[in-house]
Amino acid sequence: MQRSRTPEELLPLTHLTYHVLLAMADRRLHGYGIIQEIERRTDGAMHVEAGTLYAAIKRMVQEQLIEPVASSEPRRRNYEPTAFGRAVLRAESERLAKLLEVACDKKVLPAPTARANG
Repeated sequence: MQRSRTPEELLPLTHLTYHVLLAMADRRLHGYGIIQEIERRTDGAMHVEAGTLYAAIKRMVQEQLIEPVASSEPRRRNYEPTAFGRAVLRAESERLAKLLEVACDKKVLPAPTARANG
């Protein structure tokens, strides 16, 4: 009998896995949409090649972090995070937030300023 995994067992995530989960945090996306979202959110600093992305998607489906979902476009396969994938994304985000807090405490970074919603 296989035991259940906890999100923390997968941490730290690779940059690509984190960015893929983050790109799909608020909507279903197909591969090219994921690439575009990552590039947009990183102001072009992170460019993902299609082959690299699809290898990551295959692994993430096997790890039950994401799952394919029906699409209105027959040639495109959309993906979304599973409940476990969302829990892993949250755990990694919390881990990174703690690291940033330490960096601010150590004066490596300035203290964060309040961001307005919108």
